[in-house]
This record gives sequence, structure tokens and C-alpha cells, in this order.
Amino acid sequence: MFRLVRMPHRRERAVVEAAPARCGGGVAYRFGQFTLDSRTRQLLCEGQEVHVSPKAFDLLLVLVENRSRAVSRSELNQHLWPSTFVIDTNLTSLIAEVRRALGDVAEDPTFLRTMHRFGYWFIGAVHGEEAGEDSGRPPVRYWLVWEARQVALTDGENILGRAPDAAVWIDALGVSRHHARIVVSGPEATVEDLGSKNGTFVRGQRVQAPHRLADGDQIRLGSVIVTFRIPPPVVTTDTTPAR
Repeated sequence: MFRLVRMPHRRERAVVEAAPARCGGGVAYRFGQFTLDSRTRQLLCEGQEVHVSPKAFDLLLVLVENRSRAVSRSELNQHLWPSTFVIDTNLTSLIAEVRRALGDVAEDPTFLRTMHRFGYWFIGAVHGEEAGEDSGRPPVRYWLVWEARQVALTDGENILGRAPDAAVWIDALGVSRHHARIVVSGPEATVEDLGSKNGTFVRGQRVQAPHRLADGDQIRLGSVIVTFRIPPPVVTTDTTPAR
């Protein structure tokens, strides 16, 4: 996720600088009837995918991976929205989304406990194992690039907009909360406008229907222009021993 940083509103607060919470990859965590796969970025309930926003997934993952302790709100904010200003209710909304996905309740939690005036603690019994190659399809590596920043796009839907649950969070003039989406499906990616006020444009043309993207396409959202990139495949070169 990349960010366009703006000056804080009086009701917003600066994120406290702290060491980032540990958050690794390539592990499937099992708790209750759920599996949280950090490689495929899926939350499963008895084998069926439970849909959560990318931000909610990241929040749950960092809490599970740091389950030996309570994680402060400032630390979670720093992990989810690094070096930017956030409204206090953003994190609260994501916590509520995670609880709905897990069927958990704040008053009598099974998985997620509120540590009042501090943060949250994942209290469920967790078993972890390395995620196997057959646990899900490997993500196709597409990128969005803006100036010196870039963000990887994952398989499925990637929302672009100002809302805190957007996979690509763009806090800029003229960008709607849920402005557009890029859908990655196998070898192709398409962009679609989500009824935004100022429209979505590719190569100067307004997007009226899902539009297939090509490497180097420029996408304009409000005042922001991002570039869609497909990195070249990694080529390994075998060295022939000298005779």
C-alpha cells in the first residue's frame, strides 16, 4: 500500500513512532475452525474462504503473529498506516470487521481481547506450519507505481481509494473512498471504476467497463496518476564449468 500524506485534522492524531510489530510470511496459522494463510493471504473457515478486507487481514495477521503479548494501538497503527496520520476510529472499525469474520464478541472473546486503554491481544490457541505449495495459488506479481513508491497487487480484487480498508490507500484530492478496483485473475489484470465522482482514466480514456491493463498503462484517479507494471520474469543462468 502506498500513501499520499496530508496535514492532520485537529481530530486526528500522529502515530506514535515504535518498533514495528513482527509480521512474517509463508505460514498457515490454525486456530479453532479457522486457518490464516500468510502466503496466499486467505482466511479459511473449515476450508471455505472468509472474505475480509486487505487491511483487516493484515491486522489479524500481526495480532496472531504477536500472540505472546498484547499489541498497543499505536503499534498497530504504525504497522497498518506507517508514517501517516489516522483517525482513531479506523482501527476500531477494522477490529469490528475481524470480530465479525471470526464470529467473536468483545464481551466474551474467544480470539480477540480488548486491553482497555492500551490495545488488543489475540488469545486463541494457535498452531502454525509452513504453507505448502498446494495450499493456494501463488500470487501473480503485478505492481502499481507512483513516483518512488510501489505496491504489489494480489490475486483477486484490489480496491483503490481513500477509505482505510482500501488495498491501495490514496489520500489525495479528487479520489473517492472506493474509487476503482483492479482485479487480478491469472495472467491478466483489469481496472474498473466504482462510480467515482471524478472518474478513472487509462491512457487518457475514461473507463466505462472493465478494462484490461498492459504493462506501462497510466491510470488517473482524480489528481493522482499511477502506473501499472508487470515485472519481467526472473531468469536463472546456469554456469557451465570451464573445461
